[in-house]
Amino acid sequence: MSLRLIFAAVCCAAIVCGQANTRLQSPRVTPGKWTPASRTPDGQPDISGIWTNSVTTPLERPAALAGKEFFTADELKENEKKALETSSAEAIAGTAVHYDFSQFGLDPAQQTRATTQRTSLIFDPPDGKIPQMTADGKQRQADRAARNRGHQFDGVKNRPLGERCIILPQTGPPMLTGAYNNNIEIFQTPGYVVIESEMIHDARIIPLDGSPHMPSDVTQWMGDPRGHWEGNTLVVDSTNFNDQTNFRGASRNLHVVERFTRTTPDTIMYRFTVDDPSTWAQPWSAEMPMTATAGPLYEFACHEANYGLVNTLKGARAKEKEQKENDQK
Repeated sequence: MSLRLIFAAVCCAAIVCGQANTRLQSPRVTPGKWTPASRTPDGQPDISGIWTNSVTTPLERPAALAGKEFFTADELKENEKKALETSSAEAIAGTAVHYDFSQFGLDPAQQTRATTQRTSLIFDPPDGKIPQMTADGKQRQADRAARNRGHQFDGVKNRPLGERCIILPQTGPPMLTGAYNNNIEIFQTPGYVVIESEMIHDARIIPLDGSPHMPSDVTQWMGDPRGHWEGNTLVVDSTNFNDQTNFRGASRNLHVVERFTRTTPDTIMYRFTVDDPSTWAQPWSAEMPMTATAGPLYEFACHEANYGLVNTLKGARAKEKEQKENDQK
């Protein structure tokens, strides 16, 4: 990734984060029942707005917390304090997340980071872990790794999807927290809900008309979504993924069900269930809060003036040339 790209992406994230926060303290989410006071003109519960799913809670439960599903209130306060101190120290030291974003003025401690008393986002299975992978899943992963071994720099198609600006965890489904740009905007129109991701600026257009999924031989990067309302909860059912999306090793048989429930004026509880019998021994589910944040979203021009991918391949060709010359000596 080029320096210019990193700078552009981080500046956008920094502006959004700056707008979203006037304090360093992370908002604490207390789930509960709440009835939306406003509805859209066609009667849908109103979940529109700009939200962030940036959370401190890990997807899987750490080994040190095995058997502990929830923190106590005091433990949560202590963890919030440690997370704030750690992120501030990392920003100062230039070791935060994947890049030294502090040089561009982005302090991770200033990002909106929601907290819950859960010790992992995964709540089913109860151990907070992704279920064991099936033999077929392990074989697919091994085959994929074998095909790419020694060829990971042969061409653009050998590079990871995120590096190629096609899809990243924030885009989903399911939507997971990334290092930055964890912002989405939800639009509601008669018959549709649209979820736009700030990262790679993808938009998922979700019909609510009860129409069936597309034929199974028609596949897409983010699957084929179909939505409906169950009370105040938007349920989005996605199938028809292609076999390149490869969410955590999943196959094209991946099936994701997402549930969006507005639990407070400033919070949407986001739950999802992932099912792929050819990859995992059982389905697994997770939940995280989405917190209201200031906007607007800014363009993430992923490959604009980005020479990183080109230079990566140029470097590989130069290394191959050097190796060939050395072999001929």
